[in-house]
Amino acid sequence: MQLPERTVYRKIIQTGRMAEKLGADILGLGAFTSVVGDAGVTIANALEIPVTTGDSFTVAMAVQAIRDAAKVMDIKMEDATVAIVGATGAIGRVCSALLAGEAARTLLVARDEKKLEALRDKLQIKARSELVISTKMDVLKDAQLILTVTSSIHDVIRPEYLQPGSVVCDVARPRDVSAMVAAVRDDILVIDGGMVDVPGPVDFHFNFGFPEGKAYACMAETIALALEGRFEDYTVGRDITLERVQEITAISEKHGFRMSGFRSFEREVTEEQIEAVRHNARTGTRRAYGGSHE
Repeated sequence: MQLPERTVYRKIIQTGRMAEKLGADILGLGAFTSVVGDAGVTIANALEIPVTTGDSFTVAMAVQAIRDAAKVMDIKMEDATVAIVGATGAIGRVCSALLAGEAARTLLVARDEKKLEALRDKLQIKARSELVISTKMDVLKDAQLILTVTSSIHDVIRPEYLQPGSVVCDVARPRDVSAMVAAVRDDILVIDGGMVDVPGPVDFHFNFGFPEGKAYACMAETIALALEGRFEDYTVGRDITLERVQEITAISEKHGFRMSGFRSFEREVTEEQIEAVRHNARTGTRRAYGGSHE
């Protein structure tokens, strides 16, 4: 994330050329590599094989994670305030469009007010939600559901911003949610966005911190496209369309990819933990910053 852009491009393109020599038909970016520069355009232009960032399926799985988490926390989406942090980014814009069609109120949070105004005006046409824009993180205290998708290299979600019983789905890599949130707020459900069950007995020959048979949504998009024989530049650049999100969701479902269970900071979230979060939120008992109960 902190290397010169040209250096990063060079390394990714070298990797892509190696993949070509090994007989690959499509190259998937994702995580750190997809947020660098122009979201895959330069890399796609430099390679013979097609490229995808995987961001379309990442959008689909992020929104599905929020929907599923809302259910287990007894939050009705149609009555809820949902916040998208990083709303003006490539992934954030499409997540905002999807959630603004479902929630009662949608908070669009990002650093650039002009971009936020433009996004609000565009979404207003079809939105079910009341749309609110903000460049300040303290608006998150009004949200029951938070989806965070910035490309910040530092965490941006702090414990003091959040209301008891809320859900935070962190799709960003590096993480947007401070580890302190999990440490001091056991009345909040923090989940990692974008984990998918891959169909069949799969061995990636590489440990990226997930249990067997599970992958990031961006990886799953690449695999699903290969299974479908769709060898084309699929999600490239920052203009992700709703149509593409819907199409890759259908392709992935057809081949047996499924949203996986909840994980938080690389660990499985158990039903007991969810029940504890609900109990702590209900009763107002949670760890204070010093580690005792309030």
